[in-house]
Amino acid sequence: MKQLTLDIRADAPPTLDNFVAGGNAELVASLSLLATDRRALPAPHLYLWGESGNGRSHLLQATTAQAEAGGRPAHYLNAASIQDTLPETEAALLAIDDADQLSPAAQIAVFNAFNRARLNGQSLLLAGPVAPLGLSLREDLRTRIGQCLIYEVQALDDDSRAAILATLAERRGLRLADEVRDFLLRHGRRDLPSLLAAFDALDAASLEQKRPITLPLLREMMQRGLAI
Repeated sequence: MKQLTLDIRADAPPTLDNFVAGGNAELVASLSLLATDRRALPAPHLYLWGESGNGRSHLLQATTAQAEAGGRPAHYLNAASIQDTLPETEAALLAIDDADQLSPAAQIAVFNAFNRARLNGQSLLLAGPVAPLGLSLREDLRTRIGQCLIYEVQALDDDSRAAILATLAERRGLRLADEVRDFLLRHGRRDLPSLLAAFDALDAASLEQKRPITLPLLREMMQRGLAI
């Protein structure tokens, strides 16, 4: 058997439409308003938190893209890249990912951005792994974040994950055996990006070997190094 190349295709650009909402419908609706009509929200800033792999970065990048598509200036920034200043673009959306990783100088910059936001019409969108109270940040900044509109990103349940895999298989004209789906959900990593990466690898192997996607195929791939 020839060596299998597991060529995982790049994900589509993050959008709010291609985020699988599950129990996050209200969060997605609020992000859409934040991007386009922030005055419709009860607070001008938003903080979302949740475990790694639940889509925090997707949501920040998608909200930034929607703001830009609607003509609003927007900046997506990873906390580790922020130094002692932030963009002061009038009426901009500032999306700051991994807020728990802000350096001391960056924390001051974000605190100052909160303070001038009312005057320059900016909105801040931040994300982190824990609720504001659990962030290891200076107290005045934690207080500002705690005054944001706050959402926990809810993880998908197994029924939602199974439905996503089935829909993806149908769109690609594939038959995904129930035993393969159940094996992935039972033994694989449960975050959606990992599930989709495993599915893409199975799809590539199925095409390469002209075989259906079955449990024996998945087990062969795992023996040859596929991590699920």
